Amino acid sequence: MCGIVGILGKADVASRLVEGLARLEYRGYDSAGIAVADGGRVELRRAVGKLDNLRVAVDAHAPRGRVGIGHTRWATYGAATEANAHPHRFGAVTLVHNGIIENHAALRDEVEARGARLTSQTDSEIIAAQLEYLLRRARTLDEAFIALLDKLVGSYALAVVFEGYPDLMFVARNGSPLAIGYGEMEADGSAEMFVGSDALALAPFTGQVSYLEDGDWAVIRPDRVQVFDRAGRGVTRDVVSITGVLPAADKGPWPHFMRKEIEEQPESLARLLGALVDPAAGSLKPILPGIDFASADRIVLIACGTAHYACLLASYWIEEIARLPVEVDIASEYRYRNRPLTGREIVIAVSQSGETADTLSALKALAGRVAARVAVVNVATSSIAREADAILDILAGPEIGVASTKAYSGQAMGLLAIALKAARDRGMLSDDRLGEILADLVSVPRIVAETLCGSDDIERLARRLSPARDMFFLGRGVNHPMALEAALKMKEISYIHAEAYPAGELKHGPIALIDTGTPVVVFENVDDLNEKTASNVAEVAARGADVVRIGPSGACDLVTPAAGPVGSLFANAVVAQLLSYFVALEKGTDVDQPRNLAKSVTVE
Repeated sequence: MCGIVGILGKADVASRLVEGLARLEYRGYDSAGIAVADGGRVELRRAVGKLDNLRVAVDAHAPRGRVGIGHTRWATYGAATEANAHPHRFGAVTLVHNGIIENHAALRDEVEARGARLTSQTDSEIIAAQLEYLLRRARTLDEAFIALLDKLVGSYALAVVFEGYPDLMFVARNGSPLAIGYGEMEADGSAEMFVGSDALALAPFTGQVSYLEDGDWAVIRPDRVQVFDRAGRGVTRDVVSITGVLPAADKGPWPHFMRKEIEEQPESLARLLGALVDPAAGSLKPILPGIDFASADRIVLIACGTAHYACLLASYWIEEIARLPVEVDIASEYRYRNRPLTGREIVIAVSQSGETADTLSALKALAGRVAARVAVVNVATSSIAREADAILDILAGPEIGVASTKAYSGQAMGLLAIALKAARDRGMLSDDRLGEILADLVSVPRIVAETLCGSDDIERLARRLSPARDMFFLGRGVNHPMALEAALKMKEISYIHAEAYPAGELKHGPIALIDTGTPVVVFENVDDLNEKTASNVAEVAARGADVVRIGPSGACDLVTPAAGPVGSLFANAVVAQLLSYFVALEKGTDVDQPRNLAKSVTVE
């Protein structure tokens, strides 16, 4: 949620700030703004709505200056208005803030009791007012900034500029990600410096970044960066290269990022397969070095949203193949449960961005309490990846569309590989059985590509379903998580009320919702559960439902390519993604940035 970009440049920075914010649009936002410092003066430009509105405000009267900060806001405290948009200025302090300040009410009372007149409803302006007050009582900027951080309770990523202090920026992070980018050094020892919420925002400007840790704060000047930890000790954070790691985040010939990312799945899954499987040897490549499942007594999978459904799918594989008990928890619930631990659990945290706040907090809370903590992520330098004991990078490349597509399929494939490793570690998987599963797994990029070739049929089906106000998705076994994921996709981008159930659960209540013409989408199994599913389909059809069966058999309404049990699940995922996409197009919604949603949920 929200995005920060900052530049200490050699020339005017306004246009580049907007360019950096454009790279952060995928995170979700409802207003945006920039602040540019020119000597002793700071000018603000802010706008509600899409970034194009900010561009109009900047182009109409471009602020001049070599130092600036920018922000895309996703509303928390206060509605989406220009007054609540960032940056916020109070006196000599101008700042942008990601996160949530939990003690904002008490801090607001403090500043208002001193006579401060706040112009927004945000917790962020309160930070600026507090810092302005502390500046007038401190001997140095450092002293005032430290005193500010001591007062804040909650999550924050901050970038601050001060009137009267050219070529200077203060930054800090606690619970919200923040990276520093290093430009090329000039002959005089100076360089352009950059700040961003993630590497994607910094990629147009530099290939060298360092990631602040929780509790870090830093003073950035053109000739040096000083980083301090929570205790005020000077620390060094490694500078890593992102050159060549981040492909261009543009739509190419596709009308939406979501469609582009759906179409990229044969390539992204083949890339991941290359890291997981040695097809010539018919074996799994070494993954998760140092993690041994032999002595584990259970696996705990924690995630949110789409990643949670990938975990539910993986639970079937892990229990069946590795014969290990599995618990699947929503991270926002798990972190607050006081549950007993044996110390022999292996915890797997799954997150596309690697910055999901609830998942990160749960992972941190388990440090030293379980046998191992594994991260399945799409950003190997993310906070969750750095916190974990081992990582599996799904190698999907940047995913910009809010509705996860190629990341979901990559998470599913990565988790299946972990299930296979766990089974081998525990001696539960014969060579023959491993060969069968790997042959099925290796077919996935081809199956996905063939499914994509049937997009015209899926589009026709979408036109048939798009008038619906309610929709139901059914599945049994491994197709129950698939139904949940399909319903989520439909809700996210088409705004149709969609629910998912195990097919056998209908008669226990939900069938009361079935009426004449209600769409019921059924994912058929490539196993012996199909006969039971067929009886459930008959029950809803008898009540007038518009039943749509999806699967590889010729009797289905939408026939997917012939595939094994693994390949068929990935085919179903593509159908679910395209179906929601085409329904959203029919309804005219914002596919890539659906209302009220953010790509990376970095606050509770």
